[in-house]
Amino acid sequence: MPSPRVMALTVLAMIAFAGNSLLCRAALQHTSIDAASFTTIRLIAGALMLVLVVRLRAGSRVGGGNWLSALALFAYAAGFSFAYRSLPAGAGALLLFGAVQATMIGHGLLRGERLLRWQVVGLLLALAGLLGLLLPGLSAPPLSGALLMLGAGVAWGVYSLRGKSGGDPTRVTAGNFLRAVPIAVALSAFSALTLNAASLDSAGVCYALASGALASGVGYAIWYTALPALPATNAATVQLSVPVIAALGGIAFLGEPLTLRLTLSSVAILGGIALVILEKRPAVSRR
Repeated sequence: MPSPRVMALTVLAMIAFAGNSLLCRAALQHTSIDAASFTTIRLIAGALMLVLVVRLRAGSRVGGGNWLSALALFAYAAGFSFAYRSLPAGAGALLLFGAVQATMIGHGLLRGERLLRWQVVGLLLALAGLLGLLLPGLSAPPLSGALLMLGAGVAWGVYSLRGKSGGDPTRVTAGNFLRAVPIAVALSAFSALTLNAASLDSAGVCYALASGALASGVGYAIWYTALPALPATNAATVQLSVPVIAALGGIAFLGEPLTLRLTLSSVAILGGIALVILEKRPAVSRR
């Protein structure tokens, strides 16, 4: 059983991850900041906070990471921001989480992993929930936003897979954030000069700074502190709480409705993924 300190850190990390959805949605719904500027400010703030965290830990130097991982990080952050121009916080977090897990499960299957019977059931249940969420209807999320968020989830899944053997995860994440900043600046410049879409206001900038520095930078630092003390299954299943927290936060703070479609899709997607994660292969008997 994890210690109370580890449990508290884990809860804080999950709240921070869900907070990214709430902050981004609030900024793009209630302020005039554009998605490209939000992305850039978020990545800059996250990079600065992570560099500070790394340097405070016994004077460690930022290092690690690579440009391919930084590109995946940028693709996630940009897709996330542009998707939340139209998606509710809960539906966006659910689509993101489903796409991340599908990417990582699919990668395992391509590498020769085999699913047990209940894992297959879970995977089919999750896919049915995702399809049910996307089917046309009055309560369906906008298709363009949904596709952007699914793309963001695939990018984050790729980023996570690339970072599995990259050394100290906080240092590597700081390095990747730093590399992603110039790519985001280029996106903002393109948006401003070509699309004439750049727009800033003080509230939107504050939301972006909080998303980058607190929900991303501090959130990742807290998570990577707790992660070594968590069993692998616990670490995977606890992340099922993020879309739920985001949905509840959207209802409480953003006035978003709780629809029957979102509820049923959440149960199917999160329950299906839980079956895949929790179902273990039987131990091989030794003679």
